[in-house]
Amino acid sequence: MNFALGTIPFGTTVNEKDTFAILDRFAEAGGTMLDTANNYPFWVPGCTGDESERAIGSWLAARGNRDRVFLSTKVGARPAVPGDLTLDSAEGLSAAVITKAVEGSLERLRTDYIDVYWSHIEDRSVPVAETLGAFDDLHHQGKIRSSGASNLATWRVERARNLSAARGWLPYTYVQARHTYLRPRPLTRLPESGHRLATDELLDYVRDEPDMTLWAYNTLMFGAYTRADRAIPDAYDHPGTTRRLAVLREVAGELGATPNQVVLAWLMADGVVPIVGVSTTAQLEEAIGAADVRLDEELRARMDAAC
Repeated sequence: MNFALGTIPFGTTVNEKDTFAILDRFAEAGGTMLDTANNYPFWVPGCTGDESERAIGSWLAARGNRDRVFLSTKVGARPAVPGDLTLDSAEGLSAAVITKAVEGSLERLRTDYIDVYWSHIEDRSVPVAETLGAFDDLHHQGKIRSSGASNLATWRVERARNLSAARGWLPYTYVQARHTYLRPRPLTRLPESGHRLATDELLDYVRDEPDMTLWAYNTLMFGAYTRADRAIPDAYDHPGTTRRLAVLREVAGELGATPNQVVLAWLMADGVVPIVGVSTTAQLEEAIGAADVRLDEELRARMDAAC
């Protein structure tokens, strides 16, 4: 099952009992990839950003299944000022921050290694060599297996990978960006300041680099594909969205699937790992069902042509 489970609400709006039930069902269905960060969900009043990692760590300890889980977490976007609900005081990506932050994540996750450790945001105040060198040190210490870049421009990813190659360091082999079936307006600005949309350039870059994998977040747009109470974000407000939604619903009807399942199947068919955030087992069951949706070449071509 080639999607990652998003875990932002675990330990907060999703209590421990329900968190364990969701994670148990995910593992039972063959899911292995969990995506979290050292700041989820700091923007909720009363939260510190520890909550998601701690919930996952409790589950891993209770189930004793660390070796069967591919664990992803991030550094860089945790507020340095307690109580700050913005990214204005984000910790950044200095070597000192990374070295300290990884220990906090390892403690909360109750593990001694992280499968993929992400730089969560762009931090141009720190030389990229300093960030990459810190990641490479953690790799040699056995604390991280691989590294990825989240919310980073394509040219910055390429520059970082070239530097790692030149110095023999651990390279970024994962990239994370906001991506879904609908296409945003060109040059659109998102209200979520920390988010970066996957551009055509980034998608082309990942397809051309055999060691690179794209993890896509906000794949189901907060439920907007299927829920009447969730509006399509303004970034997708253009005529092409109407045509693309019509094709999506046609294909879903033909396959006997939900629009959400078709979106996830479309992403996975392109080699993308969708991150699917859920807060109920029913939502998880729908996502699991996407693994059985098969898009043949004709269907994919029809979906791709809609614009």
